[in-house]
Amino acid sequence: MVAKAGGAVSESTRPATAGERILPEVDDTEALGRELAAQLQAGDLVILDGPLGAGKTAMTRGIAAGLGVIGRVSSPTFIIAREHRAALPGRPGLIHVDAYRLGGLDELDALDLDTDLADSVIVVEWGEGVAERLVERHLLVRLRREPESEVRSAAWEWVEH
Repeated sequence: MVAKAGGAVSESTRPATAGERILPEVDDTEALGRELAAQLQAGDLVILDGPLGAGKTAMTRGIAAGLGVIGRVSSPTFIIAREHRAALPGRPGLIHVDAYRLGGLDELDALDLDTDLADSVIVVEWGEGVAERLVERHLLVRLRREPESEVRSAAWEWVEH
């Protein structure tokens, strides 16, 4: 697998941020996604972890808005992966993957995500333990939902392998 496809920038040019935030509304989740998108460039991998209904697709909508990609973002559950092209030349596209139904590494390999790294940011829902090997460093976003309410929270960090 390709760790960084074409034109990788030095690690010192990227913010190595981590943080936590309470997300009372879906709009807050999308807003955080837009903020995180400012750190992303083609070749980056974002892994979203969290239970059903925690806001993984809402986070992806925010990332897509921040990147300025074309097309409505919805859950790729039944088609496994959706591609959203960049709206402007020189900007990264977005590949949105739902790894929940993938049977293993062979099925992930069959998606050829490593070939898309040169031009896109790849966001993988349910990807922890599967997608990390695509890159040397990824953004891990853990989303949680309080069982008694609809209040969600997020914690994120860049993870080196």
